[in-house]
Amino acid sequence: MNNPIPSNKPVSQNLTAGNELVTQQQLSDIQQLMSQMLNEIASLRQEVSSLADLPQQVSQIEQRMMVVGDLYRYETLQEQLASQQWFAADKETVTLIADIAGVSELEDLSPRDVRSFSCGELQVIDRLWNTYSEGRFGFGVQLQIYQAVGGTLETTIGENQALIQRWGAELGWRTGVSAENPGGDRWRKCDELDFSLNAPKGCHPSRWWNSPYGSRMTNYFLNRLMTCEI
Repeated sequence: MNNPIPSNKPVSQNLTAGNELVTQQQLSDIQQLMSQMLNEIASLRQEVSSLADLPQQVSQIEQRMMVVGDLYRYETLQEQLASQQWFAADKETVTLIADIAGVSELEDLSPRDVRSFSCGELQVIDRLWNTYSEGRFGFGVQLQIYQAVGGTLETTIGENQALIQRWGAELGWRTGVSAENPGGDRWRKCDELDFSLNAPKGCHPSRWWNSPYGSRMTNYFLNRLMTCEI
């Protein structure tokens, strides 16, 4: 039998090479294990974060359930919007908001009251307007336009009057609007507005915004719409 081909390296070098090979394999296994552990930690953090949000999610669901159980309240508004009676629906929206807030007249509803206004109720009213106008009207549309002209939570807190006028002009609520005067000259009366689908996008509901508290109520309500994620 022939002798095996002798190695050109000393025995000690062969052992060292073997040890290096084992060490690299172990290192690869450790790195893989660490990667798995990091993924598991990230997954656990996500689960913990979800649990932290759970009370708020439950509260939102409870609010929506309460609204669902009170849908008869919105029957008149739904019927008016379905038949495109925009003027009547605009008045009914004011009645609904006053009723939900527990006041008899719009004048009795203060900006402070609006800060705690039910998000679920606002969502129902907005959804009805948005659905039956095919996306032209509703609080959500009005809020989007406010944000498009630069409105933020900070501008509502600062009660930026010039921004409110610019926003009102976009909704068709201001007269004398031009490139030189984007905010317009004055506020239109509610009866002067176009109560049809030809009205500017976001024009309605409009009467609700005509509060005796003026722009302060406007800013507080816009702030509430943002907080409620309308």
